[in-house]
Amino acid sequence: MTTESSGCPMHGSGRPASIVHEEKAQLDFSRDMSYGDYLQLDQILTAQKPLSPAHDEMLFIVQHQTSELWMKLMLHELRAAIAALASPQADTRPEAFKMLARVSRIMEQLVNAWTVLSTMTPPEYTAMRPYLANSSGFQSYQYRSIEFSLGNKNAAMLQPHAHRSDLLEQVQAAYQAPSLYDVALQLLAREGLEVPADRLQRDWTQPYEASEGVKQAWLTVYRNPQQHWDLYQLGEKLADIEDAFRLWRFRHLTTVERVIGFKRGTGGTGGVSYLKKMLDVVLFPEIWSLRTEL
Repeated sequence: MTTESSGCPMHGSGRPASIVHEEKAQLDFSRDMSYGDYLQLDQILTAQKPLSPAHDEMLFIVQHQTSELWMKLMLHELRAAIAALASPQADTRPEAFKMLARVSRIMEQLVNAWTVLSTMTPPEYTAMRPYLANSSGFQSYQYRSIEFSLGNKNAAMLQPHAHRSDLLEQVQAAYQAPSLYDVALQLLAREGLEVPADRLQRDWTQPYEASEGVKQAWLTVYRNPQQHWDLYQLGEKLADIEDAFRLWRFRHLTTVERVIGFKRGTGGTGGVSYLKKMLDVVLFPEIWSLRTEL
């Protein structure tokens, strides 16, 4: 067999090598920043340190580490969107809508990640589970910050982070701040909609409770979307986020049930039973209930 017919990428027909030279691609990075340098791949790709001899622990670690990276981006977008919606300047709203759309797309990535983890069978997980000790996704400070930013406030969820003052500070900030929905309702009021005063100024650490007055305000928006176009878009962006969040939670539930059945979680929760309760949490209740009356 000749070199040319072997399909060798650099020596076969000579075309790949010639294309590289024709494009004048930089090949020497002894003095310049490379792709790996910029992304700090040495640190990222050496952060996977399995504790067990089980082959599948690498899948478990990578899935959760990449999910945390996506959650980091989600928080970045959520915080910026909340700030943009809270601004009295109307020209910040398109930026906020773009960020909220990105949050929904990030959640789609997180949903798909469970599909990869679901290839782990019960015996494969059992082989590595003892090495996890009490560590659990339940303890993710980024996930908790996301939940708090979306309005699912619960003081007990601060406790898993009490041993780290730096992490507790971040989670507590999200816990004490107005949620995305709180800021959305303040925007409705600034645009002249009648939002009950007790929903505009309240204890932000408490979970939001549905209000008939808030539903009527949103109905005004949805019955005349052209007149309230920005608010109409905001309502649909909120619906997109909660829709995606429900799918994320549901896929988590089905993956856990597929892999461990109804065993208790490593973090001490009931596992599937706890996740089922989380499916009943509604973040933006009036956005959903108004549809029945349209």
